[in-house]
Amino acid sequence: MTFKKKYFPKSELIISQKKIKYYLSPNLIKNNFKHGFFTKLSSEVNLSLLSNQLNVKKRNYSLNQIHSNRIVFNSLMHQDKRLEADGMICDKRDQNLWIYTADCMPILFADKKNRFIAAIHCGRKGLEKRIIRNLMKKFDKIGSSREDLLVAIGPSISKKFYLIDKKTAQEFYKNANYMESISSSEKFEILFNLKTLNKFKEQDLISLDLKKNAYIQLLYENIKNSNIDISCLCTYESNCEFYSWRRSKTFLRQWSFISS
Repeated sequence: MTFKKKYFPKSELIISQKKIKYYLSPNLIKNNFKHGFFTKLSSEVNLSLLSNQLNVKKRNYSLNQIHSNRIVFNSLMHQDKRLEADGMICDKRDQNLWIYTADCMPILFADKKNRFIAAIHCGRKGLEKRIIRNLMKKFDKIGSSREDLLVAIGPSISKKFYLIDKKTAQEFYKNANYMESISSSEKFEILFNLKTLNKFKEQDLISLDLKKNAYIQLLYENIKNSNIDISCLCTYESNCEFYSWRRSKTFLRQWSFISS
């Protein structure tokens, strides 16, 4: 298994004399998809203003995120009303999809052939509920090939700082992974993790790698390794750039987007 995080190049725009930084996926840049993983200053800016400054003057869509596995088609959404869900898939042109996150993963998807796009908010609960699999079913429905799908996992909390108790970890490994179909090396790692958990006491805290587990689920869904970009940035560690619930219990978030 080749799990490798990448450096995402940085860009910026200026709004009200403030420099607002955002990061870019190499694969999405290469295939001409307008997108960005913003830093904490983006939370203070209206989405219409952000999209205008980015020269993507299209309809903006966002969600009332609820840590579910629900995916909605944008053709069923209205700009002035947020649906309760954690993923959007665009089956029409001229749409901007916005996800807001702190420690959870903002994951952007793009069909390089048909130009369909999607965005999901995915944390531990999303992985357990297999939101990635649900999204793949939606892509299948609109005729996307897995070979054409590009995926970018943006800045989110790293393994070092994401600590959970033993019971939560056991439930996660039980529900989130696909033991029946993954490669022998991935299966060994998961079994090793489960075996290692038995050595911990109930009150002990255990680190969990959300990005790596998302990567495993993407491989299971037949997304090519070369089509997956994973940011090396950690929201907990990068206090000056990102909000983090685990670090400061803030309800503030940063935006990520992709445009069709």
